[in-house]
Amino acid sequence: MNTTSQQFFDRMYQQNPDPWRFASSPYELHRYETILRALEHRRYRRAFEPGCSIGVLTEQLATLCDQVDALDISPSATALARQRCASLSRVNIACGSLADGIPASFDLLVFCEVGYYFAQDQLHALLLRCLANLQLDDTLLASHWLRSSPDHVLSGDAVHEIVAALPGLELELSERHVDFRLDRWRKTCETPL
Repeated sequence: MNTTSQQFFDRMYQQNPDPWRFASSPYELHRYETILRALEHRRYRRAFEPGCSIGVLTEQLATLCDQVDALDISPSATALARQRCASLSRVNIACGSLADGIPASFDLLVFCEVGYYFAQDQLHALLLRCLANLQLDDTLLASHWLRSSPDHVLSGDAVHEIVAALPGLELELSERHVDFRLDRWRKTCETPL
């Protein structure tokens, strides 16, 4: 089965409303804390979070952002994320694929736990499209698990290497934890498509 398909992810959420324990796992809770700490040096006008799942990180990003646009391919996950963030008027959660759901502009791209579901060329093209919608000095933060899973096409390290090789980014922060990696880049020049 195609591990970037809506059917693959929706089946996961239909079997378990939190299949990766995003709301309860010590790993995930520590990762969210690390992400927020890496972003708290400034306030963001508009964040884009593809692969938002059930909205646990989305809800927390709203404390740092005037607006959060989150996206997930699974209708089941999207419904749960909307429930979680229902009281947050500045959070917008859409159901769709990353290929079709990139907002026109944002100053923060939070790219977490999603990159390894794509082939290298596909990921590179999607990231270039996202970068085209960031302005100079805007932020891209990536965080990915460093272990392997049969449904992952790429490793977490490979995802971050693809991001690091994109033109127009300057690495500002890099952290390697036991199970995950976090990198924060600043856009320094226009990104050619």
